[in-house]
Amino acid sequence: MREKRDLNLAVLIDADNVPYSNIKGMLDEIAKIGVPTIKRIYGDWTKPTVSGWKQPLLEHAITPIQQYSYTTGKNATDSAMIIDAMDILHSGKVDGFCLVSSDSDFTRLAVRLRESGMQVIGIGEKKTPSPFIVACDKFIYIEIIGDSDDQQDTPASTAKKDKEKNIEPVNKKLINLLKSTVRDLADDDGWAYLGDIGNLVIKKRPDFDPRNYGFSKLTALVKSQKKYFEIDERKTEKGHSQLVYVKIKE
Repeated sequence: MREKRDLNLAVLIDADNVPYSNIKGMLDEIAKIGVPTIKRIYGDWTKPTVSGWKQPLLEHAITPIQQYSYTTGKNATDSAMIIDAMDILHSGKVDGFCLVSSDSDFTRLAVRLRESGMQVIGIGEKKTPSPFIVACDKFIYIEIIGDSDDQQDTPASTAKKDKEKNIEPVNKKLINLLKSTVRDLADDDGWAYLGDIGNLVIKKRPDFDPRNYGFSKLTALVKSQKKYFEIDERKTEKGHSQLVYVKIKE
């Protein structure tokens, strides 16, 4: 039996639309998903607005791609990144793409890559327009990614306050999403495996992440909602781990 291998990912970064301070956290997040075999960043490096990227690029072995802004008001970076993405797609060297941008201009690219069977992960700020978010298989907000390079020099109290500002309350919309997903997956007794719930929730809403609501894992989020859900932790046959099952309280 063949061992399951990691996904080979092409990481394409739009320097104009994401902050360089979070690059370490972004790459750590990408490493959880697969191996970043291609790492490129696009921008007009003659502009002072992207000068902060220089040191992070050297530290993380990211290849800068120069793209001059030929016309004022037009983003030439988008075109260069899209052309490179299509070249990489047809090379057959990767299993998926990570598009790092908060720009909705990459929506069509994400759709096209998925049509070709690619896994597409988006990373961007919370201001990212919805069309780009839903065009991805999964979308991760930069604001919830920890261990940014800037945070290493930031007092703990300040970092905590910044993190808390980005936490969303658990609302009725989220509860209804979780409930409908449990119903979709429940067995005859109403129980659904939490791992399957998490996978289906992301398919329904690509930007879902427990960290958006202040929880490190989905298990902790669901356990906090005892008013709506029952939890059953079942030991595996070997007894070394537990499988978590969820049921809606009537």
